[in-house]
Amino acid sequence: MEIKEKIILDMLTTDSVSVLKQQYITVDGTDIRVGENVRNAYMNTQAERERLRAKLPDEFYNAVIAVWGNAPTVPEPII
Repeated sequence: MEIKEKIILDMLTTDSVSVLKQQYITVDGTDIRVGENVRNAYMNTQAERERLRAKLPDEFYNAVIAVWGNAPTVPEPII
């Protein structure tokens, strides 16, 4: 049995995105989820764009960037 991963881009706006990852196996043609859902939120800042780039496959990253555009829309937080 091979564990596969589903990635769902949820609540994608020009300023943020929520990424849901689910692992599943397929048994007799039926997908069965295994493990816990993992959800992470990213803001459209330069640092979050870099984190998102490292965490997502190209096709998902490119989909987010298509909505976000070429430049960040959220200022970096002041710590």
